[in-house]
Amino acid sequence: MIEEQARVIAIEEGYAVVETQRKSTCQSCTVNKGCGTAVLSKVLGRSAVQFRAINHINAGVNEQVIIGIDEDWLLKSSFAAYFVPLLLMLVCAGIADMVGVRLWGSGVEGFTIMAAFAGLVAGFYWLRRYTATLRLRNECQPEILRSAVNEVHVEFKKNAGLPGPG
Repeated sequence: MIEEQARVIAIEEGYAVVETQRKSTCQSCTVNKGCGTAVLSKVLGRSAVQFRAINHINAGVNEQVIIGIDEDWLLKSSFAAYFVPLLLMLVCAGIADMVGVRLWGSGVEGFTIMAAFAGLVAGFYWLRRYTATLRLRNECQPEILRSAVNEVHVEFKKNAGLPGPG
C-alpha cells in the first residue's frame, strides 16, 4: 500500500474529498540541474492536488488523514495508460501499411500515419472507458486508512551550509 498524508476538504456520501501537496524529490538528486523532470517540477511548483477517497473512518472536514492506494492497481493502471494506446497505435499503423501496400503499392506513409493516429485515439478512448468502469466499481480507488493526528511528518531540506557526501 502506498501511503500519503492528506487533509479532508469536503465530505460526500461514503467519500471524502482530500487534498495533498504535490512533491518532488529533485532537490536530493545529483543531476537535477540537467534533468527535464526537475525543470517541470520548478515550473509546476508544489500545487495541491484534490481527489475523492473512500472514507472508511468517517473523517471530518479539515482532519489530517493517511490515504493509501494499492501498489498492484497502480502498476496495472500505469501499464494500461501507457501500453494499450501505444499498442493500438502500432497495430493500426502496421495493418494500414500492409493494406496500403497491397492496394496502392508504395507511397502509403500518409495513410499509415493517419491509421496510427486513429489507433492512438482509439487507445485513449478505451482508456477513458476502462477508468470509468474502474471508478464505478470502486476499484483502484484511494482510501482513507487512518487519522494522521499521531503521525509525525518530517520533511528534510538540503542545507547549503553542510558539505555533501564524498
